[in-house]
Amino acid sequence: MSMPEAEAVTRPDPGAAGGDGPGPVVRWIQADRVRAVAVALIVVAVAWRAGIATRGWFSQDEFVIAAQALDTRLTPDFLLRTFNNHLMPGGLLAAWLMVRAAGFAAWPWVLLLTVGQAAVSIAFYRLLRDLLRPGWGLLIPLCMFLFSPLTLEASSLWLVGLLMLPVQLAMVLAIAAQVRYVRTGRWRHLVAVAVWVVFGLLFDSKALLIVPLLFLLTVCLFTTGGAVRSLVEATRRHWPVWLLLSGVSVGYLAVYLTRPAGELMVPRSVGEVLTFVGDLIGDTLVPGLLGGPWRWSYAGDGPPLADPHDVAKWLSWAVLLTLVVVTVRRRPSAGRAWLLLLSYVALVATLFAATRLGNVLSPLAGLVPRYVADVVVVAAICVGAALLGRADAEEDDVTAWPVPTVLREPGAFAVGLVAMVAVLATMAVGTLWSIARFGDNWSTKHGREYLATAQAELASAPPDTVFLDGIVPDRVVARYFWPDNLQSHFFRPADRRPVFVTQAERPSMFDDAGRIRPATVEGRKIALSGVGDCGHLVQGARTTRIPLEGPVEEWPYVVYFGYLSSGDSTAIFRLGRASREITLRRGLNEVYFPLEGGGGAVQVTVLEPTVAVCTKAITVGRLVPAS
Repeated sequence: MSMPEAEAVTRPDPGAAGGDGPGPVVRWIQADRVRAVAVALIVVAVAWRAGIATRGWFSQDEFVIAAQALDTRLTPDFLLRTFNNHLMPGGLLAAWLMVRAAGFAAWPWVLLLTVGQAAVSIAFYRLLRDLLRPGWGLLIPLCMFLFSPLTLEASSLWLVGLLMLPVQLAMVLAIAAQVRYVRTGRWRHLVAVAVWVVFGLLFDSKALLIVPLLFLLTVCLFTTGGAVRSLVEATRRHWPVWLLLSGVSVGYLAVYLTRPAGELMVPRSVGEVLTFVGDLIGDTLVPGLLGGPWRWSYAGDGPPLADPHDVAKWLSWAVLLTLVVVTVRRRPSAGRAWLLLLSYVALVATLFAATRLGNVLSPLAGLVPRYVADVVVVAAICVGAALLGRADAEEDDVTAWPVPTVLREPGAFAVGLVAMVAVLATMAVGTLWSIARFGDNWSTKHGREYLATAQAELASAPPDTVFLDGIVPDRVVARYFWPDNLQSHFFRPADRRPVFVTQAERPSMFDDAGRIRPATVEGRKIALSGVGDCGHLVQGARTTRIPLEGPVEEWPYVVYFGYLSSGDSTAIFRLGRASREITLRRGLNEVYFPLEGGGGAVQVTVLEPTVAVCTKAITVGRLVPAS
């Protein structure tokens, strides 16, 4: 063997050893460039959503859940209670643990939502790779899901995230398991379908829609022939999965219907239903699937509502209809994909029309993006199936159809290509604009400002500062959440908590901005009396009726009682059928206390026989900051 040959055998190849060759990251990218771009898109989308989430904070429902979690032990009754008619034991468990561990700290919730969004995104990309034909076209449905403005609530608002992210994950993984079961018939995939449906049901009742979705997906994408033949074939060939999922659904409904729940509203008219469906599909869903709504309507501390411009809305409809026509003409199976999307949208619209109408918020219900957050998953799958076809489909890539001669000219082709690029660029810019404007709306949080001001005020308040319980401003927690809009509930997770008492001589209160102010009562005063300087005289062991200037309705009030007492005693104060025992001290004093009652007069009984009390100042009303 010659010297050069010996050196060639013994000397290591620099490229093989990694000296000048590509590193592991480069080799991973080169092995599958579509996968590499998909991973980069997932990282960008998840990071961007996390940034938007950090701009927001808790909203109304979150304050309510936080107060309930701190007020309740971790028991089956707590986990199986319904919240706004949602049965969500998994979500309540997560909320109970997070609130007790982190309180009002925002970063743990952002981390939780970020991890959930990343899990759903990765699972969705894996589903696309398994279901659809490979190629760069996979990035189209992936981007539809990753950057959809319609799903921003699920990655920004932690209560919506606790409901929707697990449901989306369950939907994606159940579809993936169903696809494998249909292809192989293996029982382990059948079990996986049921497991993921049960997982979704642990977080929200809406996961029940996964069951009809799986059936519709099997009929539309994995059978051939007419409607009747497809239904019969899907039922006959895959009856074990339908039997198992029917058992899961019946068992879940048996549990759900035994739980105490709020009264379900019913639509007040056909017009109300039609308006809701028109808003949900026409103003929210279709513009949102194409990058909209581009304009949001401010909705207080909660997520904004869709509010697209009319021109942009109709253009989005035109683009969608064009896409449907083109894909159906080019691919025979595209029509079945669009039918799947239409069927699932009908299920969602029917569900919410039957459960979310008939109240004062009904005119806005169709503009709530989270109602169609799960539709985005189905829409992205259907668009991918219409454009690319199934990975195992026995059909040509396209079906030949006549093209007018004028469209075959190079100039016409160039114009069409430019138009397509312009439409895609416009959709991309519109999506970025919608997301950015959502972030601007989401960054306004009155609850955060109110709590921050209150915490700063409590830090500098004198040690003897006490409060009578009251409600927080409506823009922080709405009145219909009573009693969870009480300050004693709201401040439970806070680092500094006010001292609430049921009787005080000099109470303080929080104004609407969260500042601590001396309190007084504004409302009905007592009528003047002619007993000299004493006003109304209340003698020991006798009940004195003191009329008000006008009657008050039955309601929770705060009473101000200014008096001059000859000695220490206890007294019974009555307002209608309500009564309260209060403590009186010798001399000129005042006392504030809550009392729920109504009527045209108050009654005072001093229990100590030797004590006499004079009063000219009794007010029944609401607590307000003193001027």
